[in-house]
Amino acid sequence: MSEWTKWDKRFIDLAWTIGTWSSCYQENRHIGAVIVKNKRILTTGYNGAPAGIKSCTEKGECMRRKLNIPSGTRHELCYAIHAEQNAIIQAAKLGISIDGATMYCTHQPCVICAKMIVNSGISRVVYAEGYPDEFSLAIFEEAGVELVKYQE
Repeated sequence: MSEWTKWDKRFIDLAWTIGTWSSCYQENRHIGAVIVKNKRILTTGYNGAPAGIKSCTEKGECMRRKLNIPSGTRHELCYAIHAEQNAIIQAAKLGISIDGATMYCTHQPCVICAKMIVNSGISRVVYAEGYPDEFSLAIFEEAGVELVKYQE
C-alpha cells in the first residue's frame, strides 16, 4: 500500500464517520466530506438541515421520499445541505483557503456540489460510493478536477 493510499483510506474512513452525524431521515443517505491539504484536515461536512431549520429526522419524515423524488434529481427539494456544500461553507465561514485541497467524500458529488468544488479551487476529489449524476462527472472532467473512486 503506497503512502497516499494509506492517507486516502484514513480520510475516506473519517468521511464515513462524519457522515454518521447526518440529520437526514434516510439512514442510507448519511453522507460525509472532509477537505484536506498537505495531509491536514481543513474542514468537514455532513448532510443536514441549515442552522435554525428542523431536520427531516426532527420532522419525522423525508420530503423527498414523501414526494417520490428519484435519487440524483431535484436537489432543491430537500431540507438538507449536502456534506460537500457544508464543508465548503465551513471553510468560507472560518476564512480557510481550500484552494488546491483534496475533498474526501462518502459518495460521488452531485452536479451542484461539483460546480461548487470547481469554483472553490479544490483540485482532487476522492469518493467511495457512486451516485446517479453523470453530469457531475462531465463538470469535473472539463474543469480538470481529478476525480478518484477510492478502492481498497
